[in-house]
Amino acid sequence: MKKLNYQLKELTKHNRDGSFQTQSNRSRILQMTANQLHELGFRSLSARGLKEKHISALVSRWQEEKLTPGTIKNRMAILRWWAGKIGKPSIIPKHNKLQSNSTDTRDLNIANRTYSDNANNKAKDLDQAKLNLVTDERIKVVLELQRAFGLRKEEALKFRPEQAVRKTSNGSTYIQFKAGTKGGKERVVHLSREHPTRETQIAVLEKAKRLAGRGSMIPSDKSYKQGENIYRHQCQKAGLDNNHGLRHAYAQERYYQLTGWLAPKAGGPTSHQLTPETKEIDQQARFTISKELGHEREQITVTYLGR
Repeated sequence: MKKLNYQLKELTKHNRDGSFQTQSNRSRILQMTANQLHELGFRSLSARGLKEKHISALVSRWQEEKLTPGTIKNRMAILRWWAGKIGKPSIIPKHNKLQSNSTDTRDLNIANRTYSDNANNKAKDLDQAKLNLVTDERIKVVLELQRAFGLRKEEALKFRPEQAVRKTSNGSTYIQFKAGTKGGKERVVHLSREHPTRETQIAVLEKAKRLAGRGSMIPSDKSYKQGENIYRHQCQKAGLDNNHGLRHAYAQERYYQLTGWLAPKAGGPTSHQLTPETKEIDQQARFTISKELGHEREQITVTYLGR
């Protein structure tokens, strides 16, 4: 193993920030980056020797490979993590593209992300007939949790209902959790005020409590990896794929509840068709949904809702 590959492996091993999936993806990208830097002629580079010229060389290569702006930005986030861990966060510009109001005049010239059009709707509901083919009761409830609360797969598998289900001072139920979330950020999701949806959410939480007890949706004698393998096998056997679409369906359902009209991806009005008053409602709904999904940027809702 080359020196840089080994040192980056050690760096990730001793800095386990974020979810299991985040750590795995970070490690994979860093190893790929080390190999690419070697190919670019930086043969004796150490992990602590990262400089601006290395960043520029990588960005140029990725742009020549015609990678999407989203892919390059995801890789830049990992490079910033690396730079931060070695105490050199300033070697990478704060922005991927020069900002008019920024004091940092360096420009990586990475274009803004492009999002799918309104006609490309990835939302999907749980197919009850296929769900009935899932023989593992825990996995069945994990899938129901994904749809009922917009949880990612890892969040649903690591969900601990006894700890997560809480009540406000006025008795309103909500869930609060960190296990499995992207970047280890705490998520808070309030139960819907709409009667049918609320009843479904309560029923799913009751089933989760019964199965998990004081633990998570993964059996106590299984690791996360083993639980993930069971999930994958059960879903493949039942023909349930693209389950991230359940999260899209949750987001679109929440948008309808908060605004009173369908999201653009579900056939609702586009931003150009909204009045100033309805645009304000649209923005508030998007900020709420963004937070519930574990994001901080309103713009990310375009992926789920359209614009």
